[in-house]
Amino acid sequence: MSDKLRLRFEKTGRAVYISHLDLMHTLQRAFNRAGLPLKYSEGFNPHPLIAIALPLSVGMASLCEIMDFKLKGEETPDLAALPERLTAAMPEGIAVTEAYAFTRKAAELKWLAVRGVLEYDERDPAEMAEELRAFYAQDAIVITKKTKRGMGETDIRPGIREITFTPGEKAVDITTILSAQEPTINPELLAEALRQLRPELAPDFAKFTRIETYDADMKIYR
Repeated sequence: MSDKLRLRFEKTGRAVYISHLDLMHTLQRAFNRAGLPLKYSEGFNPHPLIAIALPLSVGMASLCEIMDFKLKGEETPDLAALPERLTAAMPEGIAVTEAYAFTRKAAELKWLAVRGVLEYDERDPAEMAEELRAFYAQDAIVITKKTKRGMGETDIRPGIREITFTPGEKAVDITTILSAQEPTINPELLAEALRQLRPELAPDFAKFTRIETYDADMKIYR
């Protein structure tokens, strides 16, 4: 069996409110229900050999989550049938879309395509979209955020490769490509930057969905 097995899965609907830790437990139970025993680490505290490349924040949806895993046994299962088999064992909102043997390391994942919605109950979306374009056209957007060393200032602008704003009904739609690693730009920082630096542009509500993964050359990452 190839040790290098990978899933792509979606996390949408009510499942977006499952925390990362609970998601890991959910995935483990799904493998067991599907009759696919996970391989465990050795030592005094064995744990299943599964890892999600870029854990999601609670409340964020995704169509392109990546999870690496290892199974017990010597034969590789039917990977074409595995998505349906696992999805049948998942709760509502989690669906496996692909299973395959992989060669690329998680460190090669560099960019994420993200779709977002900024809701404005009382403000004109067309005016907001124009102001948002001007705000994100700045050379630097320095905000205060939590880091490994505590609270500190971070310029998020270098981690935004592309960003566009389209006015809708009581909302502005965002399409953007953000740095996934080094630096990691959480889409929620887009709204947080407005709250800190331009509160008059801050949305009444914001939601985001990961759409696709890319490497440093903007080639689709698998």
